[in-house]
Amino acid sequence: MSGRGRLVGLAFCTCYLAAHLTNKYVLSVLKFTCPTLFQGWQTLVGGLLLHVSWKLGWVEISSSSRSDVLAWLPASVLFVGIIYAGSRALSRLAIPVFLTLHNAAEVIVCGHRMCFRKEKTPPAKICSALLLLAAAGSLPFNDTQFDPDGYFWAVIHLLSVGAYKIVQKSLKPSALSDIDQQYLNYIFSVALLAAAAHPTGDLLRALDFPFLYVYRFHGSCCASGLLGFLVTLSAVKLKSLVAPGQCAAWLLLAQVATAGSSVLLFEGVLTRAAVGCLLLGGLGEALLVFSERRGAPR
Repeated sequence: MSGRGRLVGLAFCTCYLAAHLTNKYVLSVLKFTCPTLFQGWQTLVGGLLLHVSWKLGWVEISSSSRSDVLAWLPASVLFVGIIYAGSRALSRLAIPVFLTLHNAAEVIVCGHRMCFRKEKTPPAKICSALLLLAAAGSLPFNDTQFDPDGYFWAVIHLLSVGAYKIVQKSLKPSALSDIDQQYLNYIFSVALLAAAAHPTGDLLRALDFPFLYVYRFHGSCCASGLLGFLVTLSAVKLKSLVAPGQCAAWLLLAQVATAGSSVLLFEGVLTRAAVGCLLLGGLGEALLVFSERRGAPR
């Protein structure tokens, strides 16, 4: 791996950790549980920063045809489901639990590849999916702070992530680059979440939010929008510099650092059984990284 790749990988890990901790702080400590507004703000900031980056020549966004945009529309709908359900789940679940459930989306991708596309799947990847499934399936029974709503939204989140990856894979090769896809995701998300803010009641709840005029809330929201954009940008850059296996390794490192830091910074009780489930999920992710480094398609 080149020195530039390591630098971008470290930047990605740092932004990933900071973004998750900031989001958790806003959602759980400040208790701003208005996902249409919070995620709408993040995607608005991300879209504006991406547009400015394009105008400055830092990234390239192509002028896509209408057919390409329409073909990508289902993925953008799933992207909204990912961020909305993820916000609802993260507000109620500990970060290590949330990440373990998030990673279980790989089970859906693996199952689709084997059952519907009839692709030959390496044994290491099958074992990885089984470990991830076992970890996610056993967590609710060993979580002393079990929250039904949190787990419900986490399941919606992981289903959306799995479906998004399947749709994204089915459209490759596509005229849309990763940056193009994210730009369309941002535009669609802002429009849909803004339209949903009033019907869902989030707009009225936000007016009664006790920290609405507190600088900590404003600063955290600004940081969350900027960090979300930097995570996206660094992830795309990392993907262009290193092999898929190395990308998976950097993601695993970022998740381990994020989960470990969250245990120290946020209140929560993890039993030995719950920690065992988390470690089982970590083993599944490590096995996935191993299969990726051997050149297996994800």
